[in-house]
Amino acid sequence: MPDIMLKAENVNKDHKRAGEIIRALINVNLEVYAGEVVSIQGPTACGKTTLLNVLSGLDTPDDGKVFLDGENISRASETRLSAIRSQKVGFVFQDFNLIDTLTAIENVEALLWPTPLHSKDIEKRALAALRDVNLLDRKDHTPRQLSGGEKSRVAVARAIIHQPRVLFADEPTGNLDPDSGNALMDLLVKLNKDYKTTVVVVTHDEKIANKYGKKRVRMERGAIVSTT
Repeated sequence: MPDIMLKAENVNKDHKRAGEIIRALINVNLEVYAGEVVSIQGPTACGKTTLLNVLSGLDTPDDGKVFLDGENISRASETRLSAIRSQKVGFVFQDFNLIDTLTAIENVEALLWPTPLHSKDIEKRALAALRDVNLLDRKDHTPRQLSGGEKSRVAVARAIIHQPRVLFADEPTGNLDPDSGNALMDLLVKLNKDYKTTVVVVTHDEKIANKYGKKRVRMERGAIVSTT
């Protein structure tokens, strides 16, 4: 059986909003095996993104434990969490977070700065990542010169340049038309197959969750209500 890449044990997380306590995660338990493609699906404000944040080390739970690649990251220092994210985790966000003044290849390279790597080595890695997402011919174009689908592929290339163990995607198809959204998801599945990268996708789209998630996690009101 594959190793467990991500594990949440009795995780709870509250948010304060206008003086009110919001139960974002309620007694969440989840295991994600290495090499899985997992979709976390549910309505708006059900806790999907909060769960992604605590699984990836962007946030810490109020109580409970979170393990990433066998390491308990629940109470890790920010220095350690930053190191884990830079070494083992890739992110693709809904708005892609590209820098408008940089070209596609420069946006991809930016993830590795600062770094002890030689600039030629960084360029080589960036070109390989753009090749993986079939965007080499657009490497010298800025985000303003790219379509939504092309920007999504730049974001994926940036997320994989350091060969992460886990790739987290938060509503990656939210700003794309259906064809571009399906193409992006096909790309994530291909990367999973080619490199055995564990992929966790947060989406409100039930069709995306059901079509692409080998494991499908359904959330409602901060709790996991089903895993199939």
